[in-house]
Amino acid sequence: MKDLSTEYLGLQLKNPVIIGSSGLTDSVDKIKDLADNNAGAVVLKSLFEEQILAELSQNLANYTADYPDAFDYIREYTRENSVSAYLSLISAAKKAVQIPVIASINCVSGKEWVAFAKSVQNAGADALEINISLLPSDPRKKCTDYEKIYFDVLEQVSSLVSIPIALKMSRYSSALANLITRLSWTGKVAGFVLFNRYFRPDFDIDNLTIRPANIFSIPEEIITPLRWIALLAGNVESDLAASTGVHDSTGLIKQLLAGATAVQVVSAIYKNGPAYINELIKGLTEWMESKSFDRISDFRGKLSAVSTDDSAALHRMQYMKYFGGIS
Repeated sequence: MKDLSTEYLGLQLKNPVIIGSSGLTDSVDKIKDLADNNAGAVVLKSLFEEQILAELSQNLANYTADYPDAFDYIREYTRENSVSAYLSLISAAKKAVQIPVIASINCVSGKEWVAFAKSVQNAGADALEINISLLPSDPRKKCTDYEKIYFDVLEQVSSLVSIPIALKMSRYSSALANLITRLSWTGKVAGFVLFNRYFRPDFDIDNLTIRPANIFSIPEEIITPLRWIALLAGNVESDLAASTGVHDSTGLIKQLLAGATAVQVVSAIYKNGPAYINELIKGLTEWMESKSFDRISDFRGKLSAVSTDDSAALHRMQYMKYFGGIS
């Protein structure tokens, strides 16, 4: 019997497959189904900063969001999903399953919403994932202006809770490795989730409108988090969790080889159902048997920059070596 257990955010997981924040984790029944199909942990569907502020102020009309359509979205969403309902979900999920239940808050600032983090802890969440959605699109702002938000939110939240904090980050930074390293040095981040997957706009050329692109990830999207986890593993003390692009056991194995402590999966479960978790675990187990690995720690990070003999390939930006001879 292979040992698939892992420790993430100081929590013991029976395997590294975490179901990421999504509609898959917005009810107790769904969470129980995921646990019954051997999920290692779940991250609850995110509660948005705007929802928290709306309930605290009881006056959504006076709140000005920083991105289009937030007002309409929050107004409709809050009608059916109050903050109190979110806390009830945490409590009920903890009673229903034995696996770790990680709460999630999606935010864009370090405002007074952070006091709500204490309520999340009191409701019984095992950890808190802070999803900071930063798109550095304002030409008047410097990179440091955006990066300061990470530190501000982290400082405020960590002063209120004792449960572990995971930071789900954007890949947009002029010096990403330095930013994550400095955040790790604060000692306030138990783990980093790489990366946020944003809303993706597309153009409808017939109706001349903007429409959403595919909401599900594709396997090719694994490349970006794979590279950065491999570059950071062993260089930062906090845990690293992979997010986006893991659609099969091969993707799961790749992220573990890069140095991920855990791997979040969403799109593959939407497409194949909760039972697909068992297929991911089966593939991982069979691969470990074929390589004579008894436990995940035997190979985790084996292809990270600090462990592989070919770390230059992780830093390479040009194709010259591979395509230079093509005419």
